[in-house]
Amino acid sequence: MIKQYLEAGKIVGTHGIAGEMRMECWCNSPAFLSKFKKLYLDGGREALSVSCRPHKNIVLIKVKGVNSIEEADAYRGKILYIDRDDAPLSEGEHFVQDIIGLSVTDSDTGEVYGVVKDVLKTGSNDVYEMKGEDGKLYYIPVIPDIIDRLDFEGEKVFIHPMKGLFDDED
Repeated sequence: MIKQYLEAGKIVGTHGIAGEMRMECWCNSPAFLSKFKKLYLDGGREALSVSCRPHKNIVLIKVKGVNSIEEADAYRGKILYIDRDDAPLSEGEHFVQDIIGLSVTDSDTGEVYGVVKDVLKTGSNDVYEMKGEDGKLYYIPVIPDIIDRLDFEGEKVFIHPMKGLFDDED
């Protein structure tokens, strides 16, 4: 199921005394969030006019109408969301939240191996963390030799499993 509003990060504290807040970034980078003029609370139910700027590995956010440290502190612990329509993606790019929950399915046999639980960023390529039908965790490199295609409507990622991918190491 594709969600309209995607988790962008969490308010972890205040910054200064004029109402600015520190936000832990759950997106590709703090710079990505600096492009947004609106963020949302409560899964998209409340829009906030904002200005964002990267600061080290976090985002500093200023919400219109929040002008004191006390007002900003009321947002501590809140999750902020982006509207996917405000974040167009290039061809072949996907939101991580759309991949989590997809069934991992063999392209040739149709066998279901498990469900994607997380997408790990390793630097060279992403890795899908999959919880197998046997309850174990498996790690699937996101490389063309393994990943065949993503079917968001069918909620599946089709793979060509390489030798040893699902072997036990006991």
